[in-house]
Amino acid sequence: MNPSDGWQDGSQQGPPVAPQAAPAATHSSTRTEDRGQEAGLPGSPSPDGEGAREALLRVRTEVGKSIVGQDSAVTGLLIGLLADGHVLLEGVPGVAKTLLVRTLAAALDLDTKRVQFTPDLMPGDITGSLIYESKTSEFTFREGPVFTNILLADEINRTPPKTQASLLEAMEERQVSVDGVSRRLPAPFIVAATQNPVEYEGTYPLPEAQLDRFLLKLTLPLPGRDDEIEVVRRHSVGFDPRNLRSAGVRAVAGAEDLARARSAVSRVEIAPEVVAYIVDLVRATRASPSFQLGVSPRGATALLNTSRAWAWLSGRSFVTPDDVKALTLPALRHRVALRPEAQMDGIDVDDVLGGILSTVPVPR
Repeated sequence: MNPSDGWQDGSQQGPPVAPQAAPAATHSSTRTEDRGQEAGLPGSPSPDGEGAREALLRVRTEVGKSIVGQDSAVTGLLIGLLADGHVLLEGVPGVAKTLLVRTLAAALDLDTKRVQFTPDLMPGDITGSLIYESKTSEFTFREGPVFTNILLADEINRTPPKTQASLLEAMEERQVSVDGVSRRLPAPFIVAATQNPVEYEGTYPLPEAQLDRFLLKLTLPLPGRDDEIEVVRRHSVGFDPRNLRSAGVRAVAGAEDLARARSAVSRVEIAPEVVAYIVDLVRATRASPSFQLGVSPRGATALLNTSRAWAWLSGRSFVTPDDVKALTLPALRHRVALRPEAQMDGIDVDDVLGGILSTVPVPR
């Protein structure tokens, strides 16, 4: 998928709302882009960030060597990395959630560790703990798997709240405190957590405070018929998901490319009226009769940051309302809570957010 194709989360229903790299088809988006040009903003990222952008686009192509039919999730993870935020992946078993994260880390040449979250997992199993050394008669700190670049928290909702909470400091402060001593985590650092949306027996739903720390919630749908045929065909000719090298996956970018890309994303311009549009969308979730919990200001900043990342990845140095629309569902769907009566009526969170998108005035 090319940037100009736009990006749309796999679970979204209805007409596409993703941005286009060319001038947008909607009158409102075109007017916003015109103002960006009048202000002297270039139509493409600065040259120093162009190489980083090309490197990340190569990463997306490289991931396609092992992942079929999940282009939206691949792009979403890249946006999470660009915006320095954590990503929650939701999908039924067997849609390549774990393989996606492993392949992305391999293509970016980043260190990754996987933790299988289980009911008996302890906080120290993730953060690390003090170990008594008999030779020195002293306690030394042994790092846990959280000391990595991409932590794959597999089935994060299968471990008790106290273990889930052990990630809160790491996710927010990028550090771990043990016995009163704070230790910085490697940079970059993100948590890519997975959960199963259909099997709830023996699970512990993530609390709102922890859900709010995830930048995006991406849903991985079952593949279409053609994509599933391609998946089975690859396995029939010897594809081994445990051996990415055999699939030809190689590192095509690194931490330096990601750092340059993040610097370029931070320079993406966003007009005051687009900022106001983001705030209006967030405030509309608080007034919706279907929600008992609306989006917090942290959600507004998440929508801003992810819209910037997508605009830059699409080849532009300014944010349009279409960029905001494209990221509204993945950036906000996990930050709201339906009222019990809405749940009984079978109302879906994405449907309510879609209604808000259709009613909040778009800046012209």
